[in-house]
Amino acid sequence: MKKILVDDDLLILSGTSNTPLAKKIADEFGMDLGKMDVVHFADEEFFVQICECVRNKDTYVIQSTSRPANETWMELFIIIDALRRASAQHITAVVPYYGYSRQDRKSSPRVPITSKLMANLLTEAGADRLLTVDLHTLQIQGYFDIPVDQLQAKTAFLERVKQLDMSNMIVISPDIGGVGRARDFAKWANLDIAIVDKRRPKANESEVMNIVGEVAGKDGVIFDDIIDTGGTLLKAVDALKDAGMKKIYVCATHAVFSNDIFDKIENSRIEKLFVTDSIYIDKSKLGSKVEVLSISKIIAEAISYIHRRESITPLFLE
Repeated sequence: MKKILVDDDLLILSGTSNTPLAKKIADEFGMDLGKMDVVHFADEEFFVQICECVRNKDTYVIQSTSRPANETWMELFIIIDALRRASAQHITAVVPYYGYSRQDRKSSPRVPITSKLMANLLTEAGADRLLTVDLHTLQIQGYFDIPVDQLQAKTAFLERVKQLDMSNMIVISPDIGGVGRARDFAKWANLDIAIVDKRRPKANESEVMNIVGEVAGKDGVIFDDIIDTGGTLLKAVDALKDAGMKKIYVCATHAVFSNDIFDKIENSRIEKLFVTDSIYIDKSKLGSKVEVLSISKIIAEAISYIHRRESITPLFLE
């Protein structure tokens, strides 16, 4: 990251969803997080007060809209509104994990497109820009009428994967929808690709059908954006193992981690699961197979470029 002077124009604030990541980002600049009080009233309403002057400042609010999603989104809206009413010059919502991203289209009659609704609310609250990481689908960028910068966690994953034995490795897409993501990673890692084809009978359930590509006798790295209940992932791992694949590693940007996922991973046939700190994780629950990689540096670099009114293109792998 280019060295920049920490001047009075730059202010980094944090919501309550992922303060450890926010502190790491601020540490990249050698500065403290901005002072702010977030209070929960007895009726579960939020109250926010910015405890320092923000007039004419370039402000960045770091908040992953993860569990509890409704609360973290609402807290973000209120913080942005407080900044807008206090005359902040520019407000960037830094949302490492964009909640409701899986509700991005009408998959059946009479259902909402909640990703678009969140985009509308974020803009209406007063955000001038969104900075996020690995959206579930690229079309979400088109839901916004403000600039959207989507960073890529694959930079951190690639550095970690390169520490493994890659001589007999291929990249696996866990479903058809993730082929583009897996193909990009395979290109940067200079590896071949295979695809797990599945059918999903209903939400949070999946049925693996067949594997496209030669996997027998090879090691694999599954590349995905979200791991939630682990159902899709573990069925894909079992199918690959049954097809003769040797070691299987997994890279998943957003560790939503629901239900008994920790036990499932620990007892699975996965060699190692790499996730990022886009969502706060209680490390005491991780077990021996989960490793957390930080994306604080790439977010700090993006903030640095945006603050200097420069393009963030240098942050992307070619």
